Amino acid sequence: MVDITEKLFSMQDKAYRDFNSKLVPNVKYESIIGVRIPLIRKTAKEISDEDAKVFLSSLPHGYFEEYHLHAFLIGKINDFDICIEEAERFLPYIDNWSVCDSFSPKVFKKHKGELLDKINVWLESTHTYTVRFAIKMLMEHFLDEDFRPEYPEKVASVKSDEYYVKMMAAWYFATALAKQYDAILPYLESCALDSEIHKMTVRKILDSYRISNEQKNYIRTFGQPK
Repeated sequence: MVDITEKLFSMQDKAYRDFNSKLVPNVKYESIIGVRIPLIRKTAKEISDEDAKVFLSSLPHGYFEEYHLHAFLIGKINDFDICIEEAERFLPYIDNWSVCDSFSPKVFKKHKGELLDKINVWLESTHTYTVRFAIKMLMEHFLDEDFRPEYPEKVASVKSDEYYVKMMAAWYFATALAKQYDAILPYLESCALDSEIHKMTVRKILDSYRISNEQKNYIRTFGQPK
């Protein structure tokens, strides 16, 4: 995998590395090359299937961008069973929100029933970014025609002191409010969420362009974030 690492270094932007390191403070500075996401996505498209298989088998990686590349390569897999197998092997190695949030296999949207079974397992994980990923998958795939009232209940029931889990839960509820207003509003009206998640959710709602001013004014009555 030296060639792939060398290719990533050939696209290095040291100023971007310095900027990016501030966004992912829990990632060691020396493990960040400094490659912009569109270039990593482009690299993933250019890698052959054979080289991709070798790269996917080379966990753990040494660099932050290699984990992004890993996520994008899994995202290219069209066979759901293989994709899930690779995803579950990869999830324990994710240690930051950036890689977690860029991980979104395309084939998942064609197998929502099987995906939901996996989400239910991931929500029970003790690994921060596996839980964050599970909530993200509920947000991406189950807020439109496949929405069910029990899905936000699953998110509300997650017990975690981890900031990055709580922030994803808040993102979920703010997005869900925009798409399923009547089903989600009671969670805020009754203060059913963890107090920190409630505050984060209100903050995100007030910043959202998808929520009307009238709705925002009503949301403000449930407590302003401090």
